[in-house]
Amino acid sequence: MTTRKAGAGAFEPEFVAGLRQLFEERIPFNAVLGLRIDALAGDGVAGHLAMRPDLIGHYAHQRLHGGVISATLDAMAGLAVMAAIGARHLDEAPAERLRRFGKLGTIDLRVDYLRPAIGPRFVLRAEVLRLGSRVATTRMEFADADGKLLSTGSAAYIVS
Repeated sequence: MTTRKAGAGAFEPEFVAGLRQLFEERIPFNAVLGLRIDALAGDGVAGHLAMRPDLIGHYAHQRLHGGVISATLDAMAGLAVMAAIGARHLDEAPAERLRRFGKLGTIDLRVDYLRPAIGPRFVLRAEVLRLGSRVATTRMEFADADGKLLSTGSAAYIVS
């Protein structure tokens, strides 16, 4: 998966700020998880999650809970769909594009857990494989701070 960091330049600062506020602050569950956006482009997004004691799923091994992994992959893929929709409608004002996400919802989500998630920080990437008029298909990665792949995912979203 190749998410380009430079792609955020294609979006106006007000769109990036609005999408960041929506994702990091206005979606309460993302705020609870502590999800943060690192890169935002029409062809993919990247973010991170810091490990905290309240996210541990196995106390003896200090592993991140699998539900946190699946939830963060789902959220990042949803963000990738938002960015792809924003890129598709660059002719519209940023505020108009930000209103397009009201009907976005997960249809299907698959997560493959490859290794235990242990460490202080995790990196997430997501890209849209296909953005149709009604459904978007995505692919996601969940890695440790060194880039070792811990989980992968794929999902479909309703967009209209």
